[in-house]
Amino acid sequence: METIIIIVFLAGYLAITLEHNLKIDKLIPALAMMAILWALIALTHMPVFEVNAELKELEPSHLDEMLLHHLGKTAEILVFLLGAMTIVEIIDYFDGFATIKGYIRTKKKSKLLWLFSILAFILSAIIDNLTATIVLVTILQKVIKDREIRLWFAGMIVIAANAGGAWSPIGDVTTTMLWIANKVSAWQLIEHVFIPSVMCMVVPVLFALRYEVFKGELDMDLEKKEVPKSPYGGTMLYLGLGSIVFVPFFKTITHLPPYVGMMLSLAIVATFAEIYSNAKFSISTVDFDEEKHDHHSPVHTSLSKIELPSILFFLGILLAVAALESLGMLFEFAESLDQYMPMLGTEAVAGTVSDLVILILGVGSAIIDNVPLVAASIGMFSVPIDDPVWHFIAYSAGTGGSMLIIGSAAGVVAMGMEKIDFFWYLRKIAWLALVGFLAGAVTFILIRNLLLNA
Repeated sequence: METIIIIVFLAGYLAITLEHNLKIDKLIPALAMMAILWALIALTHMPVFEVNAELKELEPSHLDEMLLHHLGKTAEILVFLLGAMTIVEIIDYFDGFATIKGYIRTKKKSKLLWLFSILAFILSAIIDNLTATIVLVTILQKVIKDREIRLWFAGMIVIAANAGGAWSPIGDVTTTMLWIANKVSAWQLIEHVFIPSVMCMVVPVLFALRYEVFKGELDMDLEKKEVPKSPYGGTMLYLGLGSIVFVPFFKTITHLPPYVGMMLSLAIVATFAEIYSNAKFSISTVDFDEEKHDHHSPVHTSLSKIELPSILFFLGILLAVAALESLGMLFEFAESLDQYMPMLGTEAVAGTVSDLVILILGVGSAIIDNVPLVAASIGMFSVPIDDPVWHFIAYSAGTGGSMLIIGSAAGVVAMGMEKIDFFWYLRKIAWLALVGFLAGAVTFILIRNLLLNA
C-alpha cells in the first residue's frame, strides 16, 4: 500500500511541476493529491504516527488526531499569509506603492539597476518576494519603455527579491513555514542568513553591469511627476509595512504564534483604512475608480483581490506532505540518510555532506516548488531550533528558485507580467542567479564555520 501512496504523491508532484505544459492550475493536483492520500490512509486503515523529535522515534496515534494536528499547523501558515496579503492589498487600494516611484531620480541604467535591486531586496523582506516583484515590475513598466531592457531589469528583480525574502521570517513562504514550525527564530535567521543573501543579490548585479544593456542612460522624463491617486497613499504604505514588521516583535514579546500578531496588525491597518475611506478623497486622475472606493469598504475590496488559488495550493501541498509524515515515511527516509550520510545528524552539522544535500535541495527548488521541499525537510530532520541546517535550508530553498523563471513565485509572476520566455531567461539570467546562489552559499558556510570555531 505504501507503494501506491508514493505513486499518488509523485503523480501529483509531477502534475504540479508540469503546470504550464498541462495548462492546469497547480492548486488542482495539489488538492486532489491531498484528498486521495488521506482517503487511502482512512480506507485501508494504515497506522499513523506522531514524530517525537526529542526521542527521535515514532509514536502511534489516531487518524483524526493526526489530521486535526496537521490542519492546525497548516492553518497557522494560511491565516498568517491571508493577513499579510490583505494588508498589502489595502496599501494598493490607496495606491501606496506609487510612493516608491518617487525614489527614482536618475536616468543612468547602472544606478537604476542598483536602485531596483536594493528596493527588491528590502521590500521582499517586508511584504514577501512575490508582492515586491509585482510592485517593482509595475513601476518598471511606467519607467522603462523599451521592453528588451525591461526584461533584463525584471530578471534581476527576481534574483534580488528571492535573495531578500530568504533572510526574513516574513519574506518568503518557506522561511515563514520554518519560522512558524519553530525551526528558526526571527533574529537568528536574520543574523545567519542576511550577509549570504546580500552576496546572492550583489554578485549577480556586479556581473550584470558588464553587459551593454546596463550601460548608458534611459530616455525618460524625470520632471514629469504623477499625481497621487489618494492623499493617504504614503501614510498607508508606511503604516502597512510597519505593521508587518511589527509581527516578529509581537511574537518575541508574547510568545504567541505569528498569525495572532498578523491579525492584530491587520486590524490596525484596516481601522485606518476605514477612517480614510470615509474621508473625502482628492481624486486627481481618471484611473482612480471613484465608484469602487466610495461605495465599498477598503477591507472588503482588498479581501476580494487576495490570491486564493495560492492559499488553496499551500493547503493541498502541506497536508499532502503531512500525510507522508504521518505514515512515518519522511522519518524513515531521514533515518536512512543519517545511516548513509552521518553528517546530516545533530552532531557534525557543519559537514560537507549535509552542505551538499542542502545545496542540491536549493537547486531542486528551481525545478520543483520549494514549498513541498521545505515541508518535507521539516518532517525529515530532527535537529533543534536555530541549528545551522535550518538556516542553510532557508537560504537554499529561498534563493535556489531564481535559477529558472518558473522556480519561484517571484519568477512566475514576472513571467506573467512581462511575458518572459522560459528559454530567454535560461540563456540570459540563469547563470547570474547560479553565481549569486553559490556566492551566498560559500559565504554562509564560511561564516558558520567561523562561528563554530570561535
